[in-house]
Amino acid sequence: MSNQRSGDRGLSRRDFLRGGVAVGLGSAAIGAPADAAQDRSDDSTGESGRARRTKGKTEIVLRINGSDRRVEVEPRTSLLSALRDFASPPLTGTKLVCDGGNCGACTVHVDGRPAAACMLLALDAVGHELRTIEGLGTPEEMSPLQQSFCDHDGMMCGFCTPGMIMSLTAELDRNPKANEEQLRAACAGNLCRCGTYPQVFEAALSVAKGGAR
Repeated sequence: MSNQRSGDRGLSRRDFLRGGVAVGLGSAAIGAPADAAQDRSDDSTGESGRARRTKGKTEIVLRINGSDRRVEVEPRTSLLSALRDFASPPLTGTKLVCDGGNCGACTVHVDGRPAAACMLLALDAVGHELRTIEGLGTPEEMSPLQQSFCDHDGMMCGFCTPGMIMSLTAELDRNPKANEEQLRAACAGNLCRCGTYPQVFEAALSVAKGGAR
């Protein structure tokens, strides 16, 4: 009687599970060559890096502060990491703080506009004009805004300072007579955990009123 009921049900639960595992393994075996072929196809199509799936390290040329820099990076490398870790010599003025586009410490100029370097891939920066804090001035010959930050004590720990200066410089390049409201809006994405905002705006307004950049 028990055997009759088992026959009525057809496959037992054990037989069903065993069959499912076999089908799954068979599907994986069939799909693997297709996936590999697709990878080879992706690697070999298209001239632009955007259309091609890239593996391993790739040498790219970044236009930084008016000069071409050859940098070897992986596809996942951020522009921030390319500047700090792979450029030779390294450009460490651009700071790594939040690594999530929230603090503004890694702000650079891309074609004259401020951008968070931690949120950009190095490969996507190819063909664009990049400017870092090192491209504004030197300790011996600072830009007017850098000098004004020193004159007005616009920094404490210094980690936010390069990003602040880059954001404000972009605004002053665009609008040399910017008022305080415009300057505040320009660096709204830059955080200073030391609380030097009053001195920062004093420094920026001093340059704006003088018309210097």
